[in-house]
Amino acid sequence: MHNSDNLSTPVGRLRCFLRERGLSQAEFSRATGLDPSNVSRILSGRMPLGNAAAARIAETFGLNRTWLLSGEGPVRAVAEPQGAPVYDIDITAGPVGLTRDFTSEHIVGHLALPDISPDCPVVRVSGNSMTPTINNGALLSIRPVTATGPIFWGQIYVVVLDDYRMVKYVRRHPDPSMVILHSANHDYEDMEIRRSDIRALFLVEAVINYERRC
Repeated sequence: MHNSDNLSTPVGRLRCFLRERGLSQAEFSRATGLDPSNVSRILSGRMPLGNAAAARIAETFGLNRTWLLSGEGPVRAVAEPQGAPVYDIDITAGPVGLTRDFTSEHIVGHLALPDISPDCPVVRVSGNSMTPTINNGALLSIRPVTATGPIFWGQIYVVVLDDYRMVKYVRRHPDPSMVILHSANHDYEDMEIRRSDIRALFLVEAVINYERRC
């Protein structure tokens, strides 16, 4: 925005924006719902641009309210990502260990779908041990749970051991100190492990199976 208006003041920045958009005071008032007389006072410098008016203007035109009031930051508001964070973590459905954590540098996108909690991380799974329930390359919405707490028997979990991360049905074992890890694919045998060997558990809340066509 380059013109004769003084961009060091909120009013100057507002005037500049109106000129670039080609908006009259009347059009600006109708768009924002601000009182025309107050708009006239603000633009003439007889009334300061307050927080409430700046918020209304920013919301109407997608401007950064901080920029409008102080001149700091980008002109346009930066939209916050919507949906659950998707991480470039492959929690393999077979016996392959991974050590990546859920850190911001591993976020590759966001997934906004009904019934997918934005507070739960989304990760990818590869392998065929859980097909046809979970296909190779599927996305999983997972929620951390206490490894020593109650287990919802028969549900799908990400089970973290010392050397492996696996996606399995967790079934009750006759020995309460043990659990059975069951695959949906009948070509895979059940695994029996001690509960004390489980380092972390994530309940699989949603499975998103999809196929890339091109």
